[in-house]
Amino acid sequence: MVRTTLVGDPGDLLARLPEAAPYAWIRHGEGLVAWGEAARVAVPPGPRRFEWARDWLSATFGEAHVDDDVGAPGSGPLAFGSFTFDPDAPGSVLVVPQVVLARREGRAWLTTLGEERLDLVAPLRDPGRIRYGDGSLTAPEWEHAVARAVRQIRSGRLEKAVLARDLTATAEREIDVRLLLSRLAARYPGCYTFSCAGLVGATPELLVRRTGETVDSLVLAGTVSRGTDEADDMARGAALFASDKDRYEHTCAVESVREALAPLCSELKVPEEPELLVLSNVQHLASPVTGRLSAGTSVLDVVAAMHPTAAVGGTPTGTALDVIRELEGMDRAGYAGPVGWIDARGDGEWGIALRCAQIEGRRARLFAGCGIMGDSVPAAELAEAQAKLRVMQYALEG
Repeated sequence: MVRTTLVGDPGDLLARLPEAAPYAWIRHGEGLVAWGEAARVAVPPGPRRFEWARDWLSATFGEAHVDDDVGAPGSGPLAFGSFTFDPDAPGSVLVVPQVVLARREGRAWLTTLGEERLDLVAPLRDPGRIRYGDGSLTAPEWEHAVARAVRQIRSGRLEKAVLARDLTATAEREIDVRLLLSRLAARYPGCYTFSCAGLVGATPELLVRRTGETVDSLVLAGTVSRGTDEADDMARGAALFASDKDRYEHTCAVESVREALAPLCSELKVPEEPELLVLSNVQHLASPVTGRLSAGTSVLDVVAAMHPTAAVGGTPTGTALDVIRELEGMDRAGYAGPVGWIDARGDGEWGIALRCAQIEGRRARLFAGCGIMGDSVPAAELAEAQAKLRVMQYALEG
């Protein structure tokens, strides 16, 4: 039995989360939070994993008796999901939560699966002192990997490769995911603050949103850190917009999204010029893409067609993935993979898991990545990665 009813404004959605296994998808204070697990499945790795996930969800939702007074995207039964970056890597998961609390466009609702349940909201816990350590590669080793990627790009093997870097963190006490979520949502309200199966972050990149026949995507590629003052900030944004390297990187990312969406859409609108997306720590070149889907296309069908985009993999995709496996020296797990939610109608929102960390007890594994082009400078790419890692360092330290 799935029951969705309208409720009064719940205020801060994240403040309603109990401590155990919280799920979240929040932007500008709106979205979904959830807890409990009515169903959970490990999605088998392989090229057909999104199709497998869609079939599993169809069967699972098909068994439910639904009483839905709202009828909006995100009402009724839904699942949160996190998919690994590499299709052949294990670790992809779908979870149907027992309780979902949502607010969207002036309405709020509560969905419960099975019996009503009362979950106590405990105070947020600070993790205490944080100690950091190298991840799979030290900083000099990672710079060397960037230099090797640059040589391969200049040789003509590929046009772009996105290389990721990880960092380990150990806290004095067990890390409270809710505290990280509250800090991220407050500091980066324009990003999508998410939590799914221990993967926590605030991504600026919307991979896809499906609302009925409408599909939206936000393409980000090309990055510069914020300036020291307003004049420096504007100068950096202008330099990013004028950068041949960053504009070409952005064009590659936009074209990969266009190629993925075109076969699924009867209409597709792609801007001719990017815009500047200014966040609290970095600035990005951004292009919003909108289309009209063919009938019967689920949000997971779109995710399957789009992942991995050039913004997180490279160009051409197959060669870039080979280079990533050769040079990164690590398993990305859920980093740069799709994360989000889907309801029984096939509506949903999925982002690319950037600016994130995998949390397990007192330990966290932080991730960042950079688009490497033929004229990339390893030291500059390392500085960009460190700027991106500061997002999750702030979430841990406050």
